[in-house]
Amino acid sequence: MNVLSLCPLLIGSSVLAAAAPAPPPAETASVTVVVSALVSTTSTVKLYFYNTRAGFLKHGQWAFSKSVKPEGKSEFSLPVDLPKGEWAVAITQDMNNNDKIDKNFLGIPTEPYAFSNNVRPTIAAPDFNECKFMVDGPGKVVSIVLKD
Repeated sequence: MNVLSLCPLLIGSSVLAAAAPAPPPAETASVTVVVSALVSTTSTVKLYFYNTRAGFLKHGQWAFSKSVKPEGKSEFSLPVDLPKGEWAVAITQDMNNNDKIDKNFLGIPTEPYAFSNNVRPTIAAPDFNECKFMVDGPGKVVSIVLKD
């Protein structure tokens, strides 16, 4: 078989591959994250959403993040659509607006932070299992109190 006789076969298989249906999008559900006890009513609050244990609290490993300006309020609600499954949220409030969480020489945050399930770590950062919540239907509310 020569190369020219293979061309229609290769072109035809490329067209078939391109026409193959995309996998269906993951089913999502509406979740409202309510954050209260903000230390500042003007400093940006950053929410980091994680859906894997391996990436939890690792820089850049979040599924997505959101920034919220409190606009003079000490509490806000953030509606999000999340694919069904296990999720965890970490929150920081950037008091000096330097776009990072400041830490002391021991690595402990010096700016307000919080985690879903209101986990309050004592010696080490929490793990995903402590902070996770299940998204399995609409109307889920996750309430988090910011830790000063």
